Amino acid sequence: MRGVFVDANGSLADIFERQNAEGDPEVAVNRNADITSEQMPALLDGPEIVIIDHTPFPTDVARRCAGLKHVVFLGTGARSYMNPEELAELGITVHLIKGYGDTAVAECAIALMWEASRGIAKMDREMRAGNWLREDGMQLTGKTLGLIGFGGIAAEVARIAIGSGMRVIAWNRTPKNHPGAEFTDLDTLLAQSHVVSLHLLLNDETRGFLTRERIARMKPGVLFVNTARGALVDEAAMIDALKSGHIRHAGLDVFNIEPLPSDHPLTKLPNVTLSAHSAFRTPEANENLISAAWAHCRRIAKG
Repeated sequence: MRGVFVDANGSLADIFERQNAEGDPEVAVNRNADITSEQMPALLDGPEIVIIDHTPFPTDVARRCAGLKHVVFLGTGARSYMNPEELAELGITVHLIKGYGDTAVAECAIALMWEASRGIAKMDREMRAGNWLREDGMQLTGKTLGLIGFGGIAAEVARIAIGSGMRVIAWNRTPKNHPGAEFTDLDTLLAQSHVVSLHLLLNDETRGFLTRERIARMKPGVLFVNTARGALVDEAAMIDALKSGHIRHAGLDVFNIEPLPSDHPLTKLPNVTLSAHSAFRTPEANENLISAAWAHCRRIAKG
């Protein structure tokens, strides 16, 4: 059984090759992280496994990949890049990787929250332009952090936030318990939270989850953090709320369009901190990620 890692950047390629053990299936590494979807059929003419980091894999492209049976997606957000149900109809199974970067993403969410509370990036930009900008920040100790969705990442965010003196409340679609966190209904969370951090998986039920109406129910002057998926949010409504000040500041690591175009409205707003979908990018998380990818490949090869 053969495979191809189609869009490996330098660091992931190095880790992947280093973790290759005797007896592993043959997996070629394409060190072109900027490969396009249209280039993929030429690389996938025969291999049964493809490993994908971030390249879109439309169903019409998959139809042209002779012999392909398995997609190992490096993360949980495959739906942002492909349609698993349509691929299943072609006989292609999509395998996800969970939990590899919970701490890394949580630390990024916390960093975006603290930055949003103090406007450090804005002050940095202004000082480089010769302006001595000083504004009052928001002190987070004693404030309420609301977590929408409560999986492994949110649990790590809760741990860090509770340790820094914040009250943590959470809403999840299924009942959960976590030490120090108070679970409540969504309306209560939106009304009481000084900071709202989004941690839902993207699927047909959650797409557009944070609607204009739900944004309007947030506490005026709320801080908003999204390290999950851009498509979970009504982007136009979020931008309107940022312009009006209803959302005081947003820290965003994910977007509807990636890479984010330089002329996108979000790049023009001073009360937004932008991160290039890199919350999960740490050496520790990358090691975990590639280890899990190899585990999928080994399991697939053994049938």
